[in-house]
Amino acid sequence: MKKVLSLVAATVCVASAVAQPKLTADNIDEVLKAMTLQEKATLLVGGSQSIMLNGIPTGNTNLVPGAAGSTRGIERFGIPNTVLADGPAGLRISPTRQGTSDTFYCTGFPVGTLLASSWDLAVVEEATTAMGNEVLEYGVDVLLAPGMNIHRNPLCGRNFEYFSEDPVLSGNMSAAYVRGIQSNGVGTSIKHYAANNQETNRNENDAQISTRALREIYLKNFEIAVRKSDPWTVMSSYNKLNGNYTQQSYDLLTKALRDDFGFKGIVMTDWGNKAGTINAVHAGNDLMEPGNQSEIDRIIAGVQDGTLSIEDVDRNVRRMLEYIVITPRFKGYKYSNKPDLKAHAQVARKAAEESIVLLRNQNNTLPLKGTEKISLFGISSIDFVAGGTGSGDVNKAYVVNMVEGLQNAGFSVDQKLSDYYQAQATAIRSYQRLNNIGGWAVSTKMADMAIPEGAIRTQAAQNDAAVIVIGRNAGEGADRVYKDDFDLTDIERDLIKNVSFMFHQAGKKVIVVLNIGGVIETASWKNLVDAIVLPWSPGQEGANAVADIIAGKVNPSGKLPMTFPMNFMDHPSSANFSYDNAMRQGGNNGRGGQRQVKDVDYTKYEEGIWVGYRYFDTQNQEVSYPFGYGLSYTSFAYSKPTVKASKDGGFTATVTVKNTGSVAGKEVVELYVSAPAGGLEKPAKELKSFAKTDLLQPGQSQVLTFEVSAYELASFNEAANQWETAAGTYNVLFSANVSECKASATHKVSKAKTFAVSDAYVQK
Repeated sequence: MKKVLSLVAATVCVASAVAQPKLTADNIDEVLKAMTLQEKATLLVGGSQSIMLNGIPTGNTNLVPGAAGSTRGIERFGIPNTVLADGPAGLRISPTRQGTSDTFYCTGFPVGTLLASSWDLAVVEEATTAMGNEVLEYGVDVLLAPGMNIHRNPLCGRNFEYFSEDPVLSGNMSAAYVRGIQSNGVGTSIKHYAANNQETNRNENDAQISTRALREIYLKNFEIAVRKSDPWTVMSSYNKLNGNYTQQSYDLLTKALRDDFGFKGIVMTDWGNKAGTINAVHAGNDLMEPGNQSEIDRIIAGVQDGTLSIEDVDRNVRRMLEYIVITPRFKGYKYSNKPDLKAHAQVARKAAEESIVLLRNQNNTLPLKGTEKISLFGISSIDFVAGGTGSGDVNKAYVVNMVEGLQNAGFSVDQKLSDYYQAQATAIRSYQRLNNIGGWAVSTKMADMAIPEGAIRTQAAQNDAAVIVIGRNAGEGADRVYKDDFDLTDIERDLIKNVSFMFHQAGKKVIVVLNIGGVIETASWKNLVDAIVLPWSPGQEGANAVADIIAGKVNPSGKLPMTFPMNFMDHPSSANFSYDNAMRQGGNNGRGGQRQVKDVDYTKYEEGIWVGYRYFDTQNQEVSYPFGYGLSYTSFAYSKPTVKASKDGGFTATVTVKNTGSVAGKEVVELYVSAPAGGLEKPAKELKSFAKTDLLQPGQSQVLTFEVSAYELASFNEAANQWETAAGTYNVLFSANVSECKASATHKVSKAKTFAVSDAYVQK
């Protein structure tokens, strides 16, 4: 080893004695040729830990305090550090800094699941354009977002960051997100590639997935995002996939991502330090984050002992240099540290308004007049959840709670009841501070407390309507649990039952607001209440948006990006998911010689392609709310469905949507396709496209157009290792949700088509 280090040092001295090129966009090959092995290895390892190179520290996490990481600079080539920061609901950096009284808050935008509920690419792009401006003006080069893993199971702890159970919705939402951020000249890192569908033992869990399910479900959304938005970077996940760590998989990072999808940027690891650095470099993982000296040492030693080719190193270094020259920091952008947070808060509010889902509205309970006196129940009315925990959280200046939101919308909130909850919340927060409860990825969500029946009866006598806020939070590092999380707690169930009984007895309405990050059970209690509003975790201005929905200042137009099952165990993945604390115990966590625990050390995706609605719809399994479901204060009629074949074997479809109600509103049209029988077994129908109307006045119509290619109609044939679009007649369904087709047409494919791919993940 001493001989290797001496050789490296001598090489550095010789190289330093010669005038070196300064990096530009046009001389990358020249710079690459002039770099020493140590410099090359250094550039492939993140800079969150300072390491000396030629007497100069290469790592720098103080460029933007609170940023997740950086790349390393090499001064003699004019290569700067670049800065990488979380996260998917807004930039995550430290809000305060030593030596200044200035603050550096960022806007808390709606979480990914709520953005996906908009089914509106323009809304997502507008929100993320504002988000990307904060990335730029705070001196960050890459936002580590969006999170876009598939909602395989309702209890995944990071579902709030992700978009959908469907890859077409997820992929297109991700592409819009990336386009918005990158329109500012900064980058994104789509993540977590791939199959990071649980947080339980996420560092070591082996996701065991068939090639067809991988291609059609778990990689398809990444493929769409890459093809439609050209993200600067991709983040490889911690977990294993079919036996190999994703960050060390040539099949995943080169064959699928680059050869099949056409990705041109850099791949970085999620934040860790796995031993297989040589395998990662060979596989096409260009950047190891957050960065450790041992990883640099492994790369150098690998080249020296022949276990790593210099060609692999040079390939990755070239990609890193190609990335660096397009960053704001390389270009010398003079960031202001003063983005327009006031304007961005209004953008976040608008995004929430466009995305909130109305699940129930019996007898037109909503909208209320906007002047009612409200009994506001639930600790979450005070402890309102804007976003999740961990890297998905944002250090924001404020969060509007439901008391404030309803008051801002013109409602009068019962002071005595809200004061009670405020006092409880204050006491709980004080206890948490005194006992140091909480932390970066630890939820401090307050549990609800029982309300005496006599107090509820008094509220029903004195006020006009009840609003009950049910809250949940989750985040990085742990999955949710079945008891008292997916299911309501006994206290919550009693609260809904008692409030509903007493307010209905008084002839008054009850509205539930679901301030949650992931799916919960609704079937057993939804019929007790008059209306259910679902804002998910809607960002710092979200409570204002909820109140505007309740008051009718905004007509809800969001629709569900996933299915709400009747029961947790109805879900096709629940038989293979760690869904309670007992099942989380054990596991080898990467330590050899210990037993392998099902759903902890390995998870068999035995449901295959039957994820979410693909299963429920095909099996005619009853659900509480179907995929794509959402109500409006108006009504819509679909007419004049047309399908015209395109030259490639796909089609262009149109449908006319008319507002047949009495108030202005927007409608999402979901385009599903049913494939002809025969050949591969397929779902009853699959989402292929979607569109949202403009704000239509009563009586106004709009024609929506959908483009679907022959490739997008294809299913994956594992035996032949190719995509196949079968010949035959396809039913094209213009739907309000997966269970409600409102117009249809047909498309005939006269000749079958096939589409070749690499042999990534071919079952041998």
